[in-house]
Amino acid sequence: MTDQVTTVVVTRDRWDDLTRSLPHHRPPVVLVDNGSTDGTPELVRAAFPDVRVLTLSENIGAVARNLGVVEARTPYVAFADDDSWWAPGALACAAELLDDHPRLALVAARILVGPEERLDPMSTEMARSPLPAEPDLPGPPVLGFVACGAVVRREPFLLAGGFDGVVEFGGEEQRLALDLAAAGWGLAYADDVVAHHHPSARRGPQDGRRALLARNELLTAVMRLPWPAVWDTARRGVAAGPAERLGTLRGLRRAPGALRRRRVVPTAVEQRRRMLG
Repeated sequence: MTDQVTTVVVTRDRWDDLTRSLPHHRPPVVLVDNGSTDGTPELVRAAFPDVRVLTLSENIGAVARNLGVVEARTPYVAFADDDSWWAPGALACAAELLDDHPRLALVAARILVGPEERLDPMSTEMARSPLPAEPDLPGPPVLGFVACGAVVRREPFLLAGGFDGVVEFGGEEQRLALDLAAAGWGLAYADDVVAHHHPSARRGPQDGRRALLARNELLTAVMRLPWPAVWDTARRGVAAGPAERLGTLRGLRRAPGALRRRRVVPTAVEQRRRMLG
């Protein structure tokens, strides 16, 4: 059933990571290159001729995944980063879950990190989701996910707009999860669907990452949450620490773009979001 799933990989200037991850993927695979300057597209085409390569002239962040989904011709799409891959049998398992549960739009996988295969903390949180069980979903309902550990139903993903250019990258999953839930779709964690993530050595400093996540949390709140929740998000960001304070201020500067896309989620979705703390 893996022929029902296209794997979409997004990369930028990480050929070394791709030499380790791409051999684990099974076709169909679409790689979207976010404006690499290290010759990645040509190297991938030469070394992995079964991979369809889309090249962009600039880095558009997580939005690049949308182009891979549009290119896909399968009902389901699995996301992978250049430093991640799916375990054998994982995509067949995800496809079976999606086949058997028509309201399910997204399967959130169990993510194992590094060669020692540590359980990703986000996977632990999702497995213990406090959201009430839903009989037409195959596992704990969730309202968030990690992109490199997600398999989506292609049509609702595209109808929800995919990932957006307001946040670009870093916490980009939040708004999409809210929009899928607002449209009545289900998102569920599946322990039997496994992804491997071996974080790239080229990742930036942690302070920069924390600032980016704080910025994007605020932007997502402006786009989708009631104003009291927006103010609460801003207060928490300012109080969390120097990196988060900087990110929150950057978010305020980008708020006009988020305001143009503001569409508050239904009360029922906001109530579920608040249950997650």
